[in-house]
Amino acid sequence: MGIKEEIIKILFKHPEGLTFTQIARDVGIHRNTITKYIYELKGEDKISIRDLKTLKLCYIKKHFQEDSKVDK
Repeated sequence: MGIKEEIIKILFKHPEGLTFTQIARDVGIHRNTITKYIYELKGEDKISIRDLKTLKLCYIKKHFQEDSKVDK
């Protein structure tokens, strides 16, 4: 499984959203590296990022969640 697929799988399990740091910890790679993949997924319109000033939360996009065949 690729890194982007791991991120998607993790976010499916956390509909409340996760920070970049939490995602990096769960995937097992450095936060700076995970940032690249998160922004690629955002560009693919699969996730959204909510900026809360002191942190950013990532969520699965509703339309992607409904259309996805990824195991939750």
